[in-house]
Amino acid sequence: MAKEIKIDGILYIPKTEINALRIAKSKKNMNYCIVRTYSAGVFAGYVKDGSKGKERIIYDARRIWYWKGASSLSELAMKGTVNPKDCKFPIAVPEVELTEVIEVIKCTDKAQKSIESVEEWKQDE
Repeated sequence: MAKEIKIDGILYIPKTEINALRIAKSKKNMNYCIVRTYSAGVFAGYVKDGSKGKERIIYDARRIWYWKGASSLSELAMKGTVNPKDCKFPIAVPEVELTEVIEVIKCTDKAQKSIESVEEWKQDE
């Protein structure tokens, strides 16, 4: 829920929240995908429509650093992981622009739920 304040019957939303609301609204029309790049690794998130060529903007992007419980990225995109506790998916970032994209695989709803359910992986402190 966005932070908001009501003054004299008028609802105000901080500028910092407006972009987040716009992205959240537009994600309804975006596909959740696994995106593999040439050198930056693999990400899962909402792919901005209209992207062409080797560049993509991904929203709510999680780097797929290590996975277990799927034999390939294709299987991960179709079925998700059966071993979410053994996966290493760090914190999601609100937006990342990827260059040198070499593969985009649309995820099933089941796979998306599985990927999103993987607990945030952190380095030992």
